[in-house]
Amino acid sequence: MVGMADLNPIAKRIHNLTPNPVRLRLEDGTEAVFEMSWTEFFQQEFQAEATREDDDADYRLVSSEDNNAVLVGRQGVDDEEWSMIGAVESVDAVE
Repeated sequence: MVGMADLNPIAKRIHNLTPNPVRLRLEDGTEAVFEMSWTEFFQQEFQAEATREDDDADYRLVSSEDNNAVLVGRQGVDDEEWSMIGAVESVDAVE
């Protein structure tokens, strides 16, 4: 059985702050406010869908294969494919 201590801390923080907006900082320094449509854990694996306040694209967040990172994918309004935009470095509540 997977305990809360086994969950990725960034994924757990995103999940705990939802449905409130969260400010995500990616490894490349990109910072933006996201609103999660939903978040879920399946055992240790994390998944979420989100929108970004300054962008019409759809966003997906998933845990990496080794569960050490939360990766962010983006699909623009006119895009057929998803593109990986980076890994989440930090999560903050939006005041």
